[in-house]
Amino acid sequence: MAINDVYEQTFDEDVPAETHATGGCPECGGTVLTNSLETSCEDCGLVLEDRPLDYGPEWRSFEDEPEDRKRTGPPLTPTRHDRGLSTEIGFGPTDAHGTPLSSRKRQQLARLRREQKRGRWRSKGEQNLAHGLSEVRRVTSALELPRSIRGQACALYRTAAGENLIIGRSIEAVAAASVYAVCRCTGLPRTFDEVSEVAAVTPGRVSNAYGVLNRELELPTMPELPADYVPRLASDLNLSTSTRQRAVTLAREANNAGIGIGCNPTGFAAACVYQATRETDERVTQTSLAELSSVTPVTIRAQWNTLREFLEQGRERTSRNEP
Repeated sequence: MAINDVYEQTFDEDVPAETHATGGCPECGGTVLTNSLETSCEDCGLVLEDRPLDYGPEWRSFEDEPEDRKRTGPPLTPTRHDRGLSTEIGFGPTDAHGTPLSSRKRQQLARLRREQKRGRWRSKGEQNLAHGLSEVRRVTSALELPRSIRGQACALYRTAAGENLIIGRSIEAVAAASVYAVCRCTGLPRTFDEVSEVAAVTPGRVSNAYGVLNRELELPTMPELPADYVPRLASDLNLSTSTRQRAVTLAREANNAGIGIGCNPTGFAAACVYQATRETDERVTQTSLAELSSVTPVTIRAQWNTLREFLEQGRERTSRNEP
C-alpha cells in the first residue's frame, strides 16, 4: 500500500469549523466554534483555547541542489537591525557539552565578545537603527502589544529611517510615534496619552514625529471610534456581558447618527458605558470611569447629557410613528 493512501494530504487549517453540541461559552452561553487554530465563542468572541501549530518546514533547498535539504535558523525579523542574522557569544561558564571552561578560554571569549560588539554595526546609521528598534520593542512591551504590532512598528520605523525622517528628530520620539501610528492604522484601541506616557520624550515631540510620519508616508490611519474603547472599559470594571453589548450598541448608534463627532472617543465611550450601567442597574460612578478613560468627570457628564438627548429624541420619533 502506498503511503499517500494512508496519510492525509491536507492541512488542519483546511478543515471547517465544527460546532460543539454540548456545553457552550462560559461567559455568555453562546455557540462555541472549534477549528485547528482556536476554540472561540461566536457571540462574544471569547477564546477558550488557542494552540496554533507551525506546519512550515525547518529546512530549505536551493535550486541547484533540490535534494540537498539544509537546516536553517529562525526566520528573518524586522525587529532587529540585521534582521536576526547576527550571532551572539554567550556568557555561560560551560561549553555545549557542559564542561567548565578554563580561565584562559574565558579570557579568549571575553576578547572575542568585545570585538564582536565593536564590529556589530557597519556605520553610525546602522547603530542608530538598532537603538531605534530596541526603543520600539521597549514601548510595545510596556503597552503589552502583540507581536504583530511590534513587527509592523519596527518595519515602519525602518521605513522612516530609510526616508531620512529621523534627521533632526529624536530617535525615541520617532519610535513612540511609529507604535502609535501602527495602532491607529490597525484600529487597535490605544490612546495617544497611553503611548506618550511610556515614551522617553515629551508628548509634544511624539506628536510632532507622528505628524511627520503621517504626512510624509501617507499612512492609512483609521478614525478612532468610541465603540473600540468600550470593551476595555467594561473589562476593567468587570461589567456583565449584557451591559457591554448595550454600551457597544449605544456607541455605534450614536456614531451612525453623527453624535459625538469631534469629541474625545474615550470620553464618549465612557458616557456610553455609564448609560448602559444605568439601564442594567449596575453601580458605576463617573469618577471611576474618568480615571480609566483619562478624562475628567465633567467631560463624561457632558457627553452623557448629549447621549441622553439623542436617546430621548429616538423614543419620541418611535412613539409618533406608533399607531
